[in-house]
Amino acid sequence: MTTVSDVWHIASVSDAARARAAAARLATAAEVPVLERARFLTALTDRLRQCLAQGGAELVVTAERAAADADRRIRVEVRPAGSWAEDAPPWQSTLTCHGPGWPAASDHPAGPDAAELAEALLAADEDTAAALGGLDELEELVRFHREELHQTNQGVLALHAELDAASRAQRELLDAERTARAAAENARRLLTFLTTASAVVTSSLDHEDILRRLPRLLVPEYAAQADIWIFDDDEQAVHHGDRPAAAVTAARTGRPQHAAEHPGALPGVEDHPPSVLSPDRPLLCIPLTARSVLGVLTLTAPGPRFDPDTCVMLLELARRLAIALDNARRYEQHRDTAEALQRAQLTELPAAEGLFLAARYLPATHGLNIGGDWYDAFAQPDGSVLAVIGDVTGHGLRAAVIMGQLRTALRAYAVEGDSPARILTRLHHMLRHQQPDLYATAVIARFRPGDPEVVWSAAGHPPAVVRSPDGEVRVLDTKPGIMLGVPLAYEYEDHVVRVGPGSTVALYTDGLVERRAHGIDPGIERLAHALAALSAAELEDLDACADSLLKPMLHDSERDDDICLLLCRTAP
Repeated sequence: MTTVSDVWHIASVSDAARARAAAARLATAAEVPVLERARFLTALTDRLRQCLAQGGAELVVTAERAAADADRRIRVEVRPAGSWAEDAPPWQSTLTCHGPGWPAASDHPAGPDAAELAEALLAADEDTAAALGGLDELEELVRFHREELHQTNQGVLALHAELDAASRAQRELLDAERTARAAAENARRLLTFLTTASAVVTSSLDHEDILRRLPRLLVPEYAAQADIWIFDDDEQAVHHGDRPAAAVTAARTGRPQHAAEHPGALPGVEDHPPSVLSPDRPLLCIPLTARSVLGVLTLTAPGPRFDPDTCVMLLELARRLAIALDNARRYEQHRDTAEALQRAQLTELPAAEGLFLAARYLPATHGLNIGGDWYDAFAQPDGSVLAVIGDVTGHGLRAAVIMGQLRTALRAYAVEGDSPARILTRLHHMLRHQQPDLYATAVIARFRPGDPEVVWSAAGHPPAVVRSPDGEVRVLDTKPGIMLGVPLAYEYEDHVVRVGPGSTVALYTDGLVERRAHGIDPGIERLAHALAALSAAELEDLDACADSLLKPMLHDSERDDDICLLLCRTAP
C-alpha cells in the first residue's frame, strides 16, 4: 500500500481558508465530481469553523493506494485541538480519485498570497455555480417527473373512474338481469298455476263442484279468503251473505273493482274506498262474465296489497271460471231437458194376462250420457206382448229424439203382426237410410199367454238372462245380429227359448253390466249370479226384485251411462 500524508495546523480563520483552498485544489486534481466536491468542501468548512471556535484543529490529508491497479483514495481528517480534542471525535471524509493521474501532495497551506486565495474563491464559485446548475437540472427533472406523475395520477384517476363506471354498469346489468329473471320466474309460476287451475275448474260440468274447487286452489297463496256470489236466473244471489259495495258495483257494471285504503294501481281494475267488511285487507271483486254476468268472485288479499302481475292472472282465471260455470249451467240444462224428454217417452207398462212386468230407468250421473237407452212393452192385437229394450249410440237430445223415432216406428211395425226379427230388419233399413251416422242396439221378445215359448231377436244388444223357478239361470248368448243402422243390408233371425211358468226374463242395457276396467262379460256373469240369488219371496214382488238386482250391480258403477232394466215374469 502506498500512503502519503500531510498534516496542517489550523489555528486561525486564515489557516482554515488556506486549508479549504488546498483541499479544493486537491479534490479538483482528483477529478472528484462537482456535487460531491461541493458537499465535501461545505462539510469541511463547517467542521473547521466548529474547531476554530473551540481552539483549533489539525487537518490530515492522506493519499492511499493499495496496489498499482487498485482504487485511489484521499482521506481527509479534521482532528480537534485544545480542550475539545477529548470530547469531540475526529471528522473525516474519503474521496475517490477519478482522474488517471495521482494528485500531487499539496503544499503546506501556510503563507499563500492573496492571489491564491482569490483563485480559490473563484474556484469555489465555479463549484457553486456547477452545483447550482446541477440543482437546476435536478429541479427541472423533478418538475418533469412531477408533471409526469401528475399526468399519471390523472390517468389513474380517469382509469379508476372508468372502472368505477364499468363496475356500476355491471352491477346495474346484474340487478336488471336478476330482476328480469325474477319477473320471468314469477310469470312462469303464475302461468303454471293458471294452467293447472284452469284444468281443474274446466274438468267438471257440475257447477257446485267447480265452486268447491276454486277456493282450495286460491287460498292461502293468492288470497286469504275467496267468496263466490252466484246469481240465479232472476239475478238473485244463490249463496247469501253480506256483500261488499265493491262486489255490488262489479255485479252492476261488469268491471273488476278494488277496495282498499290506498289505490292499488292494478291493471284494468277500478279503485274503491276500503270495505267495512274488510277494513284491514284489500278486496278484489271480479265479475264472472260469460254470455252475461253470472256472479262475482271476491278475493281478500293474502298480504298488504295485491301484486299487479298476480291480479292479471286472477282476472284471466275468473274469465275461465265464468266460462266453466256457464258451460256447466248449459250442460245441466241440456241434461235436464234430455232426461225429461227421455222419461216422457218411457211409457207405463201394460197389465198383461199371464205376464208381470217391472222396469227401471236410471240416468247417468256423470257426463251428458242421457237420452239413448229405452224400454217399452205393449200388447198386440192377437193378445201377445212385445217387450223391447234398446240403446241408441250417442247421448243428449239428439239421441233422445232418435230413440223416440225408433220407439214409434217399432210400435208401428209391430201393429202389422211382424215377428221380432222382421221388426228389427225394418228398423235397420229405416235407420240406415234416415240416420246414416247413428246406430242402435235392441232386443225384442214376444210373450204369448199360455205359450212357454218366447220368440226373440237381437240386434247387437247384450244377451237376455232367464231364471227358471228352481233358480237355474241361463244367458241367451246366441250370436246377435249386427247393430241397427250399420251400412250393410241385413236380415235378422228369430230365436225361440222355452220359458216355464214362474220364470223371469231380464232385459237390460250395457250401462248395467259394462265397466271400463273389466268389459261387459264379467258384468253379465254378475247379473246372472244376482238373479239366481233372489229368493222366491223377492220374485213375487217384481218391483222389489228390480231394486234388489240393481243394488249389487251398481255399488261399483261410475254411473257414466244410462241404465235400463226390464223384468218379465210369467205367471206360475
